[in-house]
Amino acid sequence: MRKVKVIVMSCSIVLAGLGFAANASAQCSRETLQKLADTYVQAQTTGKATMLPLTANASYAENDQTMDIAKGVLAGALKVDFSRSFHDTKQCASFTELVAATDPHPYVIHTRMMATNDGKVSKMESVVTDAGDWVFGATEHLAVTRTEKWDVIPMDKRDTREAIQAAADAYLNNWGDPTLPVPHGTPCSRLEGRTSTAARNPEGQACTMGAFPQKLKVGNRRYIIDENFGAVVIFHNFPWIDAGLPTDPGTPASQMFRVEGGKNRYIHEVTVCTTPGCGRGRPATPPGGQAAPQGGQPAPAGK
Repeated sequence: MRKVKVIVMSCSIVLAGLGFAANASAQCSRETLQKLADTYVQAQTTGKATMLPLTANASYAENDQTMDIAKGVLAGALKVDFSRSFHDTKQCASFTELVAATDPHPYVIHTRMMATNDGKVSKMESVVTDAGDWVFGATEHLAVTRTEKWDVIPMDKRDTREAIQAAADAYLNNWGDPTLPVPHGTPCSRLEGRTSTAARNPEGQACTMGAFPQKLKVGNRRYIIDENFGAVVIFHNFPWIDAGLPTDPGTPASQMFRVEGGKNRYIHEVTVCTTPGCGRGRPATPPGGQAAPQGGQPAPAGK
């Protein structure tokens, strides 16, 4: 089923505002959130949205558009090739990256769920990308994500929630001020749609980006943080990138980070476009086989 990008559908589940609070008062167990994430993957695999346990006033949105959960992408069964989930026990929230590369209609989906402490979904939102979205390529995305090492970090080596979020925020803050430092580790690779910078130098630091043509302020940030995996996911609005929209606030996007020792190791990005390729005409294979930065220009020398 085709995802909603700009049309708001009438719905039985009403979204009370587009954003989610950065923190929630209720905490819950990892087991509760794991069960919820597993149920979500099963619901998408079977196309049965009713499998998800919802609170009476639950809200649902795809690509920032309020809609009935039974009329979105969950209404159709997808052949799910891979999924990876993280759990934020402090917020009582769960995140899942889902890749359907071999489905007749390929997708890469990032989904964020806020839950009650007994495991019911109170708020849910997805960034749903498919053909025409920013450098979309589910087959290439699948090939990279399933080989990456997002294992549990030993307790004595885990970063704090604050350190994990700070590393990710620094990456987005740099879009507004290219002089701000970003703590990238070595190695570090970025998976942006179908394009992976790991191909440039698998053991090197290939996450540094060139500057955008203008300074960008990334707002409406919503977080999921899982210290066990050094993971943080930021749902936000990506300014400027979609030529079919005003620069601000931009288009729905999600960034997923693996942070080790306070430094970024992996970065995944999915970004929605209202026009094919966001109207930026980025080539499928950048010159020299290198991944261009999100500005759509070849990476500067030394980056």
